[in-house]
Amino acid sequence: MPKKKSSVPNRSYRVNDQIQRDLTELIARELKDPRVGMVTIQAVEVTPDYAHAKVFYSLLTGDPQETQDALNQAAGFLRNGLFKRLHIHTVPTLHFVFDRTTERAADMNALIAKAVSSRAKED
Repeated sequence: MPKKKSSVPNRSYRVNDQIQRDLTELIARELKDPRVGMVTIQAVEVTPDYAHAKVFYSLLTGDPQETQDALNQAAGFLRNGLFKRLHIHTVPTLHFVFDRTTERAADMNALIAKAVSSRAKED
């Protein structure tokens, strides 16, 4: 008889995605802190026991540290909003982390463009 596949990893991905969608909506519609500008939630990583969630975000404009402070200050409010939306037993404590991936990608693109243009000048 074949072993039954565990649905825990799938469930974990679904919970991460749902938290990401709900937080995006809560931050955009209900969070009124002026320190939080145009935030994009990049990813959510929930611990296996659902006690904690790392929320990775990026910014279009604004100061990353100031935004992180504001988001971590609003974590209780946002967690309460998630509690009303999610249908899970434990709503995780939120920990916001600035994601520099888009920033690094822009830097790499600029370096590549510079290298290509200098090579074109040489040819």
